[in-house]
Amino acid sequence: MAESPPRLFDRSLQRLRRLRALRAGPVDFLLAHAAQELVERLFAVKRDFAVAADIGTPGPALRTMLRQQQLAPVVIGVDPLAPMLDSGESLLVAADEEALPFADGSLDLAVSALALHAVNDLPGALVQIRRALRPDGLFLAAMLGGESLTELRQSFAAAEAEIEGGVSPRVAPFADLRDLGALLQRAGFALPVVDTDRITVRYTTALDLLRDLRGMGATNALVERRRLPLKRATLLRMAEIYAERFRDPDGRLRASFDIVWLSGWAPHESQQKPLRPGSAQARLSDALRTVEVRVKDEADD
Repeated sequence: MAESPPRLFDRSLQRLRRLRALRAGPVDFLLAHAAQELVERLFAVKRDFAVAADIGTPGPALRTMLRQQQLAPVVIGVDPLAPMLDSGESLLVAADEEALPFADGSLDLAVSALALHAVNDLPGALVQIRRALRPDGLFLAAMLGGESLTELRQSFAAAEAEIEGGVSPRVAPFADLRDLGALLQRAGFALPVVDTDRITVRYTTALDLLRDLRGMGATNALVERRRLPLKRATLLRMAEIYAERFRDPDGRLRASFDIVWLSGWAPHESQQKPLRPGSAQARLSDALRTVEVRVKDEADD
């Protein structure tokens, strides 16, 4: 029997906090950037997509862009908050990113913007997406990763250690590029590509950053979070440390968001295949006009 993936996030709490943000007026500048960039990347792909699915992207912005730019005649949205949204979308289904409602080979395109970093079973979600794609179907997603919010993580850890004598998880862990590339391969994607785009946002105070995270519905929903209310002294000390360590010369504070881009194709016989080892017709040393030096191996002794 397969082991269950570790439960990092309280998914019910995530949904409640996103709903709170929607009702208060969401902060969506980061999502708007990711959605626009995703659409531009799709324009570079010379392919027609009949049926597309937007998996977990908060709000309708990405789906609206896909329809307006005629990148796919049919765009299906997957959102666990669908019953509570008044988006007017007819093709919006209530489902979790970890339990997709699509039959195998039913999609030509699967996209996602700023959602998959917050699932508990990312490997399982990627496998489901790959299976839902038709042969030679494309998966393209943006998610937070790398060193996102490293400044906030460091400042909270230092403040809690100083004020409370211990550290609790405040900022979610993010996957790095190498791990994500390996996950794409394990999920069975062909021609996997992973790259990153760092967005630096600047604030007057660290508390302004926290307000934006609340407006994104992205405050702490870790299962292992401390359940006691955050002490005012710890919060204020965190803001002081943040200002001491991450202030730019003009006095404003920087916050880093690494948007990691994932892309891969459902396997198809028409796709390029890597050459067999030893099948090259020319030596690299000849192309570089250098001398090839053979490294002695223990087997030669």
